[in-house]
Amino acid sequence: MTEHRAGMGSFYGKFERHAGGAGIKGNSTHYCPGCGHGLAHKYLAEAIAELGVQDRTVAVSPVGCSVFLYYYMDVGNTQAAHGRAPAVALGHKLANPESIVVSYQGDGDLASIGLAEIVSTAQAGIPVTVIFINNAIYGMTGGQMAPTTLMGMKTTTSPHGRSPMTGQPMKVAELMAGLDGPIYVERVALFNAKERMRAKAAIKKAVSLQVEGKGFGFVEVLAECPTHLKLSPLDSIKWVQEKMLPVFPLGVKKDAQPAGGFKTFTPSFDQKKVTEIVTGGHSGKAPTFSRKFPDHIAPKDVALKLAGSGGDGAQTAALLITRAGINEGYDATHIPSYGPESRGGTSYADVHIADGEVLSPASPAPHVLVAFNQPSLEKFGPTVQPGGTIIYDSSVVVGRPTFEGKKVYGVPFAQIAKDLGKLVVKNIVALGALQAATDILPKDSFLAAVRMELRSKAALIPLNEKAFEAGVKAVKS
Repeated sequence: MTEHRAGMGSFYGKFERHAGGAGIKGNSTHYCPGCGHGLAHKYLAEAIAELGVQDRTVAVSPVGCSVFLYYYMDVGNTQAAHGRAPAVALGHKLANPESIVVSYQGDGDLASIGLAEIVSTAQAGIPVTVIFINNAIYGMTGGQMAPTTLMGMKTTTSPHGRSPMTGQPMKVAELMAGLDGPIYVERVALFNAKERMRAKAAIKKAVSLQVEGKGFGFVEVLAECPTHLKLSPLDSIKWVQEKMLPVFPLGVKKDAQPAGGFKTFTPSFDQKKVTEIVTGGHSGKAPTFSRKFPDHIAPKDVALKLAGSGGDGAQTAALLITRAGINEGYDATHIPSYGPESRGGTSYADVHIADGEVLSPASPAPHVLVAFNQPSLEKFGPTVQPGGTIIYDSSVVVGRPTFEGKKVYGVPFAQIAKDLGKLVVKNIVALGALQAATDILPKDSFLAAVRMELRSKAALIPLNEKAFEAGVKAVKS
């Protein structure tokens, strides 16, 4: 780490990442003359140094002009994908509650692609600090219209000026203040000495609230972008004052007392404890029953598709097949696709079981199809590979479908489950039918997966075992 220079706040003493730190570039930022980012950086660095938290601060910066924060800040630094800095900041804070985490973002980043992330993070109320630079434009990426672009303002994507068809400028500070999570929200500017001092104080307050464990702080900074405004630095300052202030009024938008403060905790990274949480206390290796890979279906990789209406249990059945494959030591994957219907339309899952490694988890041409309804059978039946197997719920499918060159089994999943007293176990009936029709894995492999899934609901295991055996019997008879 570069030696810290006295009077530089939490900046590096020399900016080695800026053009190799050669000459004047080693002591100046890369920002355009008149850009507001430089001042915001300075105030943040000074706040961190004055509060004595430099060694435990993590700065998170995403895509945009803010991305180069790590060039200059002598703190922990993390880069985030476009818009995702608040989520990354939250991860840092929860993994290390004693850290001071600052998410530093621009308006195109935070208010557009990252809007969901900032709203959900702010509403959580966990103490992190967000510095939001609002210069009314996408800066680094080409001068496109941002959510904060003013009405009538010309950009590369609104060459005739922003119109009502693209909506009104987004007032992010007011949005944050309307949420329950944040305890401090303020909008500041940089166009004169008085406002710069207010900006410095606001940034320090937002950081200090986190240091004190009180809550989430958000500071919006109205900043100049002379490059995309195509104005001189002095004219850019005047533009912010005359054009932005009427739309984005300055001041404290929220300054509330925390409900109870952030209760510190110590996350555990102990492998044994984490394993117990993930496995639900299940320890040891899963029992294995398979003597060989089911190469009678496919030499190295068996592809399955399970499809039905939302709520049919296709996704649960797919997960059980995947778990059974993993228990047997194979590589197994499951990809769910719920579609827009959720319930009533086709929801499907792609599953692979491979002797080695699954190279592509999708199953556009499966070896096996398990269809829980008519639309699924009609949609995916033709995609099954020649010589493949189709198993469908004959209690809901009309007629007796035929697919040339494929083995087709009609099993009344729903009727069998209804006769057993619980319709929801029709997916387990389907698993039994799958096992009997394909011998993809031994019966005990599936039953072991079912028992593992239901270990916290042991009373349901006998019914599910009966459902599985009924599916097996239906195919064999």
